[in-house]
Amino acid sequence: MSTAARPAYFDRTHTDDLIAYLATSPSPFHAVASAAERLEKVGFRRISETDAWDGATGGRYVIRGGALIAWYIPEGVGPQTPFRVVGSHTDSPNLRVKPVPDTGSAGWRQVAVEIYGGVPLNTWLDRDLGLSGRLALRDGTTRLVQIDEPLLRVPQLAIHLDRQVNDGLKLDKQRHLTPIWGIGDVTEGLLMEFVAERAGVPAGDIAGWDLMTHDVQPPSYLGRNREMLAGPRLDNLLSVHASTAALAAVVADGGGKLPYIPVIAAFDHEETGSESDTGAQGPLLGNVLERTVHARGGTSEDRARALAGTICLSSDMGHAVHPNYSERHEPGHHPMPNGGPILKVNVNNRYATDGIGRAVFAAACEKAGVPWQTFVSNNAMPCGTTIGPITAARLGITTVDCGIAALSMHSARELCGANDPYLLAGAIKAFLEG
Repeated sequence: MSTAARPAYFDRTHTDDLIAYLATSPSPFHAVASAAERLEKVGFRRISETDAWDGATGGRYVIRGGALIAWYIPEGVGPQTPFRVVGSHTDSPNLRVKPVPDTGSAGWRQVAVEIYGGVPLNTWLDRDLGLSGRLALRDGTTRLVQIDEPLLRVPQLAIHLDRQVNDGLKLDKQRHLTPIWGIGDVTEGLLMEFVAERAGVPAGDIAGWDLMTHDVQPPSYLGRNREMLAGPRLDNLLSVHASTAALAAVVADGGGKLPYIPVIAAFDHEETGSESDTGAQGPLLGNVLERTVHARGGTSEDRARALAGTICLSSDMGHAVHPNYSERHEPGHHPMPNGGPILKVNVNNRYATDGIGRAVFAAACEKAGVPWQTFVSNNAMPCGTTIGPITAARLGITTVDCGIAALSMHSARELCGANDPYLLAGAIKAFLEG
């Protein structure tokens, strides 16, 4: 292929930063901490939910567990000013450590895990896994821990012992997904002693934990022309990163006379239904929006007026057409990597997009100079869902579902176009600016 025939490259600075973000965000708790670092560089400051809030101009954010909500109050906005919200989620399907972690069999030391979310189980076989998450200490504080060492592995049964494996691999979640991490007798407390050492805290100080496995292979560009991106947790940290970068860019441009209050909401527990105090089903976003209205002297009437004019962009990964399974896709809608963000549509409200939302999304992409595509599921295939319909129903606000076209969704390692993260961030920035 000649140089002239190669695909055009976009600015890869954004995707380079996404790669760094993925590497430092193996758990939802790390993801919000890494996003907060990026926001603080442009002047955002963290506030506590237990403190009184003021309505001063500037950027604020709150963190609760694995969720983050950030907003920017421009100059001169009234309490009835509508919001522009971008929603995403911080969690990804994986294997999570059980409360009694130490187990083993046949002379192997193993770690007891529970399946989190919709996991294609075979993608976690024969991978070098680390551990990450949050430790709860006896003094009431928490400590993040990230062990990027090749610590655990779920070994697949050799083909010599399963001659029918290529006719269809069947894995029992309880018996076949327990990782090994040593040889010898099981010693009670062994895993948490190791984790405590790596975290730099006494083992006796750990009162609880939320620990999970992650693939230690780093994200990377893929392909002859590096036009693809392979990595873990693209669903949905790509959207968390894009919305964070877009909000930071809006503020770095000076904030201006924005007609809306820009907000990003990165929820936890989307992969398990969003029913938690940090999920989209919970009251967190609604409470934050209401408090920002009241902090600016607003009333319940002002809150109702603000929400009536609010629009939410729910950003989550979508399906690119798979070259080996094209018959499973809707024949008239074949989203492709590096074709720009996708608008996700489902008339049964598995996605929240309607005609009004389509127009809003198209206007944002046009303003940003970003191409866009449409995703619709094959009628014969079940359609997934997102936080979009949940947010629309809970807050009564117009919501649009969008995302990036990808392959291998929910696998331990996913694949998308290397230009699309930049294009998505550009569309989100235009949306936030109105």
